[in-house]
Amino acid sequence: MANIFDLFKQIEKKSSSVGGTIEYMVVGLGNPGSQYTHTRHNAGFLAIDRLAEQYGVKVDRAKFKALVGEATVGGKRVLLMKPQTFMNLSGEAVGEATRFYKLSVDRVIVLSDDITLDVGRLRVRRKGSAGGHNGLKSIQAHLGSDEYPRIKIGVGQKPHADYDLVDWVLSNFSDGELQSLSASFDTLGQGLEAILGADIDRAMQICNGK
Repeated sequence: MANIFDLFKQIEKKSSSVGGTIEYMVVGLGNPGSQYTHTRHNAGFLAIDRLAEQYGVKVDRAKFKALVGEATVGGKRVLLMKPQTFMNLSGEAVGEATRFYKLSVDRVIVLSDDITLDVGRLRVRRKGSAGGHNGLKSIQAHLGSDEYPRIKIGVGQKPHADYDLVDWVLSNFSDGELQSLSASFDTLGQGLEAILGADIDRAMQICNGK
């Protein structure tokens, strides 16, 4: 049986680039597979899905060990990405695409879940440590830098200190939590457009604390 990434490469060779030069990359973090769709660790994937819907594109093209789609956001040509390597290896896809498009690190914007924030709360950071997040650790390792902007998406704190962290991030959102998360994505989109417009301070005003 062919390796899935070999299949990705075969599909990639048949695909042509659409719409011009990629200026930015927006990466949502998560795990592939329907069993993970509504888990807390997949908040980044869910955000990318909303952005794709908003900008009328599909994130379904296999490339860079990821599913990608191209969109025009705030006048910028953007690659929307959902790495398919599982969370701990997210940097493989991000690093490969960054090199391919010759993007500087500050043009890679990462959307990730954050267990220190209430569900639906957002936090924009222009750079910083991975904070124990394995997907961010992998990206930092492959980019060789932590100076990439990120939008953190609150998924709620563990119910109690002894609750296993892996079990928590792989647990499903409740229906009410999904509604709160969904409501935050409109604000996230506004913040993203501010970042793409080289105004990260404005993005912080839009997102942080709301």
